[in-house]
Amino acid sequence: MLLAIDVGNTNTVVGVFSGEKLLNFFRIASNEKLTCDECGILAQQLLEGIDISPREIDGVCLSSVVPALTQAYEEMSRKYFSVEPLTVSASSALGIKIVYDNPEQVGADRLADAVAAYDLYGGPVIVVDFGTATTFDYISASGEYVGGAIAPGVETSSADLFKRAAQLFKVRLEPPGRVVGRNTTDSLKSGIIYGTVGQVEGIIKRMRRELGADNVKVIATGGFSPLVAKLTSIIEEVNLTLTLEGLRIIHARANR
Repeated sequence: MLLAIDVGNTNTVVGVFSGEKLLNFFRIASNEKLTCDECGILAQQLLEGIDISPREIDGVCLSSVVPALTQAYEEMSRKYFSVEPLTVSASSALGIKIVYDNPEQVGADRLADAVAAYDLYGGPVIVVDFGTATTFDYISASGEYVGGAIAPGVETSSADLFKRAAQLFKVRLEPPGRVVGRNTTDSLKSGIIYGTVGQVEGIIKRMRRELGADNVKVIATGGFSPLVAKLTSIIEEVNLTLTLEGLRIIHARANR
């Protein structure tokens, strides 16, 4: 079985695969102070909770944008599972060509998203990942990772707004009944949620025009993807486990 671990700045998602089948996945907070042993104990507890013995894990694939946790999870893999982890980078066997100016600057999560999107949906395709940052990644019809855009995430930007504006307050991030808010709570919800929808539609339309790719598919992933997808027709499909699927595919290619 494969343990796929996607370490983000805010959350870490852990998935367990048996072959191509995702058996289960878990979302936990990313804490860069976690030690190797804490990661190992947590992973074992998650596995035992779904009746899987740690001894059944024979592969670990890791994408991480938090260097301190990269090291902790790599050490955990060796100590608790006796497995040499595959840590995704631009030099991994991805099955797609990276034509970014500096391939090493592309986040491992973006690479995993790109690999999964091209493998599962073909190209051209745009992946929108709603995380700490909202990322837009374009993969061509021939399987080239061209690049994209990085914007502040929904929670990241709204948290900064609440922090800096003395008379505003934190609200539940959900769409209000109307765009024109009749009170401060609904006005904030409208600006944050419909502002995100407008950002997504605007960036994708500009990418399509710039690349001459009107037929490009748009796949969304990340925590806010279901909410945003309901409010726009530009997103064709939501795949909440896209990054984990990318890790599975990359691991399989490395072990052929």
